[in-house]
Amino acid sequence: MIRNAILAFSLLLSSAACAETIEIKMLNRGEHGSMVFEPDYVQLKPGDELHFVAANKSHNAASIKGMVPEGYAGFDGKINEEITVRFGQPGYYGIKCSAHYGMGMVMVVKVGEAATSDALRNVDAPPRAKKRFAEIFARAGTAA
Repeated sequence: MIRNAILAFSLLLSSAACAETIEIKMLNRGEHGSMVFEPDYVQLKPGDELHFVAANKSHNAASIKGMVPEGYAGFDGKINEEITVRFGQPGYYGIKCSAHYGMGMVMVVKVGEAATSDALRNVDAPPRAKKRFAEIFARAGTAA
């Protein structure tokens, strides 16, 4: 019994140790234009984390309601705040900078094996954000 508990605990620790943290910069200008996350598309394994860094002032990272897996509570970082978010549930996640959403400052996170959904294709987003999402999905080779 104790041996099983020790084995289970060691497996838990090893899976946490395998989790990866990827840094995402929130920028005024980047490789794909102005007001961008860099990178703007990442694929994660369940349990991986994103660390959002305000490389330029006046940005935040927040999940987009309707562009997250069902049951996901979401997150909403404060302006100029560096935050780390763990993604445990497989699916697609739309992320925005709340202050610059209308300017198309968005990114996409794919966790695990997931297919695009109607929520991704029909999200109610500002026109520039919709255009940027289409560009991101086209570069990723994922139809949305």
